Amino acid sequence: MSATMKHKVIFDTDPGVDDAMALYFALAHPDIDVVGITTTFGNVHVEQATTNALYLTRIAGRSIPVAQGVPVPFAKAPGMPPDFIHGADGLGNLNSRIEVGGKAEVESAAEFIVKMARQHPGEITLVAVGPLGNLGLALKMEPQLPKLLKQVVLMAGTVDEPGNVSPVAEANVWNDPDAADLVFTAGWDLTMVGLDVTHRVVLPSTFFARLAEQHKHVAMDTLSHAVNFYANFYQSIRPDLGHACYGHDVLAFVWLVAPQIFETNSGRVRVAKEGIGNGQTMMAKLPIPYPQAGWEASKPETRVCMKVDAEACKQLIDATLSSGWLQAPLAPVTK
Repeated sequence: MSATMKHKVIFDTDPGVDDAMALYFALAHPDIDVVGITTTFGNVHVEQATTNALYLTRIAGRSIPVAQGVPVPFAKAPGMPPDFIHGADGLGNLNSRIEVGGKAEVESAAEFIVKMARQHPGEITLVAVGPLGNLGLALKMEPQLPKLLKQVVLMAGTVDEPGNVSPVAEANVWNDPDAADLVFTAGWDLTMVGLDVTHRVVLPSTFFARLAEQHKHVAMDTLSHAVNFYANFYQSIRPDLGHACYGHDVLAFVWLVAPQIFETNSGRVRVAKEGIGNGQTMMAKLPIPYPQAGWEASKPETRVCMKVDAEACKQLIDATLSSGWLQAPLAPVTK
């Protein structure tokens, strides 16, 4: 793919171990151009998410604009980050960090999204793998945003697969169900890459240890360390997986560059915003006129990934991260 044909991406993220996998896949893949990163609360507090986004990019030798976003959900009471899953720092409690500097943009994440969409109408793909407050706030700032963005890809939700924070809810949607429902009904070209497919792709910690040994680079050492912590958690609740973890967020980028390895269904998706089903993503699977309000034909449809060729997915992730994409870490700027 030529430089003019690359997917120009804003990555909305809450790094997070699987977010780090996704970021490095995006930086490594020749058909993806990450033009900006926006951060949100979720796996960590938003300030830590921003620190991690700056650190992960700069140790990989990249200087990419990072704009800090929403610190809390739209309406739901905020909770505490799951430090037992990702570590208190989001990256498996790193023993130390090299000094690479960098600071966030002055503008907010929503302002950055709107600015870039206006400057590059029809060109920007927004890949979001955390709670969806930044997209929701950007929609409120610019109601024409669905027409300005090329497409939106979410790692969010689940249709048939059990949830991971309740029997029916996926974490990103559950963290901010009000923002998620706003996003699912906004009318953009929208793809949902949820647990129906991410739970099919299991990546062993040895996979990342091999990459770290191959590259001998601080970025892959950092990722391998984080994955070990993440895999410890999964081993405690799913010992049948071995010392491994789900790919989750990286599959949003796999969809972007290799949609042919997925099977999708399209339907209207809504989010339960309260009660025991809080955060559940529900898809209308039958084209019938329901008496329940909220499923009218005027509501836009979402393309939902339902199946994936897991082996092809793992091979693509391996080939991409094994390539010679890493650069020397950036030196901090002194004044």
